[in-house]
Amino acid sequence: MALDRWVALVLLGICLAYGYTAWVTMDALLPPIMRRLAVWPYSFPKVLSVTGILLCLVVLGGVEKGEEKTSDIDYRKLGQYNWGQALALLGLMVAYALMLRSAGFLLATGGFLIGGSLILGERRWIIMIVVSAVATFGIWYLVQEVLGIFLRQLPFFLGI
Repeated sequence: MALDRWVALVLLGICLAYGYTAWVTMDALLPPIMRRLAVWPYSFPKVLSVTGILLCLVVLGGVEKGEEKTSDIDYRKLGQYNWGQALALLGLMVAYALMLRSAGFLLATGGFLIGGSLILGERRWIIMIVVSAVATFGIWYLVQEVLGIFLRQLPFFLGI
């Protein structure tokens, strides 16, 4: 079995566990009157788990490959892959998680998006800054204003 199918199999197990948690465990914590609401904060984990399960099944079934033959990862050439980029992105993700509370959502997310695009090789600064700003403010607005979930938008020392 190809590596992409093994990864899909592992992710399928994770999505099934996440789906069980979203559908059974979280719903048990809701008060009876809220169980009949159409959209609740527990709705997104349900949609996410179902989407993940469907996508994993697509990869396991080989539907996404179509007619063209994709090459598998050659284990003899593992040294030729971009390990530096992968490890730098993982380090950036850890730094983002650690800085999210202290630096605020806007600075941490904007820095993460710009840093990630730099690591991946983007060098057009105007595009990086515009895309980062639009994505950061868009996500903040949706979470803060539409969903009503508080996100500290600026660093804690600014008192906001």
